[in-house]
Amino acid sequence: MLTRTTIMLDEPTRKAARELALAYQCSTSEGIRRAILRQRDAVLGIPASQREERVRTLERLFELFEGHDAEDEIRRLKEQDEGF
Repeated sequence: MLTRTTIMLDEPTRKAARELALAYQCSTSEGIRRAILRQRDAVLGIPASQREERVRTLERLFELFEGHDAEDEIRRLKEQDEGF
C-alpha cells in the first residue's frame, strides 16, 4: 500500500534531497524514501528477515565453496595468463 504525504523542505534540505536524488539517479521523492530507509537501518539495524536471508545466503556460499582450494585456483589462473 502506498500513502501520499506532503513535507515542507527549507532550501538547504530541498537541495540536499535533490543531491541525493542525483546520486541515486532517481526522482527527489524516491531519493527521500531511500534516505529514510537507509537512516532507519543505520539507527535500528537491519530487519530480522533481511538478516536471516543474508545468513542463508552465506550458508549456501559456504556449501558451494566447501573443499575449494583458492591457492590452487590462483596458481592455475596465473599459469593460464602466462599463455597469452
